[in-house]
Amino acid sequence: MDREEVTEFLGQVPLLQCLPGSSIRRIAEAVQVKHYESGDYVAREGEPVDGLCIILDGQAEVSAPANTEETNRPDYVLNKYDYFGYGTNSSVHQVNVTAVTKLTCFVLPSQYGHLLQTKTIWNAEETAENHSLLEQILHLEKLEVDIFRGFTLPEAPTFRQVFGGQLIGQALAAASKTVDCLKLVHSLHAIFLIAGDNNMPIIYQVKRERDGTSFATRKVEAKQKGLVIFTLIVSFQKEELGFEHQAAIMPDVPPPEQLLNMEEIRERRLTDPRFPMQYRNSAAKKKFVPWPIEMRFCQDSGSQHKPSLYYWFRARGKLSDDPALHRCVVAYASDLLYSGVSLNPHREKGLKTYSLSLDHSMWFHKPVKADDWLLYVIDSPSAHGGRGFVTGRMFNQQGELVVSLTQEALIRRAKTPGQTPRPKL
Repeated sequence: MDREEVTEFLGQVPLLQCLPGSSIRRIAEAVQVKHYESGDYVAREGEPVDGLCIILDGQAEVSAPANTEETNRPDYVLNKYDYFGYGTNSSVHQVNVTAVTKLTCFVLPSQYGHLLQTKTIWNAEETAENHSLLEQILHLEKLEVDIFRGFTLPEAPTFRQVFGGQLIGQALAAASKTVDCLKLVHSLHAIFLIAGDNNMPIIYQVKRERDGTSFATRKVEAKQKGLVIFTLIVSFQKEELGFEHQAAIMPDVPPPEQLLNMEEIRERRLTDPRFPMQYRNSAAKKKFVPWPIEMRFCQDSGSQHKPSLYYWFRARGKLSDDPALHRCVVAYASDLLYSGVSLNPHREKGLKTYSLSLDHSMWFHKPVKADDWLLYVIDSPSAHGGRGFVTGRMFNQQGELVVSLTQEALIRRAKTPGQTPRPKL
């Protein structure tokens, strides 16, 4: 097996899937191959553990120590992708492991055991606090195989309910940590069911729908208070060469370096005499929490009634160099100001509205770097029956179409002026 094949195999081992891709590649360089004949001892009770042993081919049997009562002997068979050993010199085997057939194993020697202990699911050596707030938001706590816990951080911008982009990004992160690191998301389809509570953790449960040579499919359910509030279907693909064309053309807009960010726009409005003093004083008193995404708008306020919006965006701060993380960041950002574009043609003075995302789909066409500038082109071709429909395209600065999106959202006129009731579906 070549190094990429070893990496792909190790990425199928549940114990390793939650590690950063860089760690799995380092483990692939460190593992040794060992062969055993049928009946050979792979491990003996009381002997030191040589390292983490992962079965590549064949079967092994685990048997309890001889002094264990016969009725309590937990004999069972280990198959491909199963593993034993802890990767440290301080432990000894508690059971016997015997080859049932010809057996081939990968062994990670104990001196490389530190590769199994990483700071976060995205970075082996640095904690999330040393990176972008977005990376902290997208860091999940692994509770057990295929079950993760995420949080709405106090430093992050909050809305009336859990931000839809957070649900998409965290659910995608959970799914990404159950596939091998050579497979990356190419499409996702989300359904929003119940508004989430910002003050409660979110449990993400992943179901492995399919694992193939080129593709893998996962279903993720996000839960609070025992209820499913959000579902996500994700398809992953191993990179391959194929036919290529691009008919979509990036709009002719100013580069991000020539545009103002949201903080600069806010400062100008606070000092702009064209805005009423009461508005400026009120806005100045409100606590301003910068979004973890930097945005620079391509259009002026005169175009706010058009069913379209163009803006450049990128993640604030440092991101770890994990391609799966960058796609999760783009998924998080994709819900910012997205469905609201369907309300643009209907905006008028005094109008009070509320909206709630219903479903959201994304297709990743090419590799993407979330800490480089991306142009988000949003259009709303239709609104009807209390639902607004929007489409989106994301281009990199080279004009390549990297992501396509669609979303439908509930959009309603508030029943009482000045009051924004929670939508009922």
